[in-house]
Amino acid sequence: MTETVLVTGGAGYIAGWCIVELLQRGYRVRATVRDASKGAAVRDAVSTAVDPGDRLTFAVADLTSDDGWDAATAGCDYVLHVASPLGTADATDDALVVPARDGTLRVLRAATGAGVRRVVMTSAANAASPSSYAEEGITDETLWTDPADPTLTPYRRSKTVAEKAAWDFMDGHHGPTTLTTVLPGAVFGPILTAANLGSVQIVARMIGGRLPGSPRIGLEVVDVRDLADIHIRAMTSPEAGGQRFLATGEFVWMRQMAIALREGLGDAGSKVSTRRLPDFLVRLTAIFDRPLRSITVSLGRRNRHSTDRARRVLGWQPRPAAQTVLDCAHSLIAHGIA
Repeated sequence: MTETVLVTGGAGYIAGWCIVELLQRGYRVRATVRDASKGAAVRDAVSTAVDPGDRLTFAVADLTSDDGWDAATAGCDYVLHVASPLGTADATDDALVVPARDGTLRVLRAATGAGVRRVVMTSAANAASPSSYAEEGITDETLWTDPADPTLTPYRRSKTVAEKAAWDFMDGHHGPTTLTTVLPGAVFGPILTAANLGSVQIVARMIGGRLPGSPRIGLEVVDVRDLADIHIRAMTSPEAGGQRFLATGEFVWMRQMAIALREGLGDAGSKVSTRRLPDFLVRLTAIFDRPLRSITVSLGRRNRHSTDRARRVLGWQPRPAAQTVLDCAHSLIAHGIA
């Protein structure tokens, strides 16, 4: 009998690729959307990579409401809880932390009530990081970000609080359902649709010449396809229950990304600037540029994460960052975005 997986936030970038990967592996997928009209767009996007046939269905459910979650989880074997409120430059704690935490608890209450075998929740590597990225060292899943730190951005606080709430909930659960969390780094790779670009907008700006240079910021680049793969490995591995898994990929500086694009795209990369922006200029500009202000904490980043647990327990092998960035760029160009 074909197993059914619920994927929350079906219209999202990561969720879309999780749906594709699940369908390619023979699962039935039920995806949540906030509005029934969004289902057609998700199906169209997924269809560019795999024929969903009758194995993709939709359920209407929103993280901010109890409505629909029991029906969404009913009859499911697994849940991939990918949905989360998106962070913006001017987002407040209330706008992100409360719906992320409460939405996660809604999903878990419904999933445990339905008796699903496992919930795999998408957290973030910045929920397992030192408060300051200037600290030297390589850290792993045993580290928790301090959600009370006043220097945290609302998005980072929301991911940390939501994951902590999930583990606290499961500590009091004594049924058959288990929880696993996946903590990705900077997610890039091909897009399925131009409707939801997420973090890949950085690559689009580079290709379009809209970045005058690269701040001294390092990213742990993970391919969205590898992220979907680790979600499914975490879903099915007996050893993965009750564990966190960092899925951060290879560490690269933004200037290295720019060089890879410039050299790998040929004429299409002619507008990519490989100039390195001085820290003082980035900080000065950030005084007047709120989106830039939120990333200045990462200037000269020294802290990195270990993915040893994912490699050892799950056999996960992410692809090189340069390949991911180039595949992302080619996809953006093909969609007419860059």
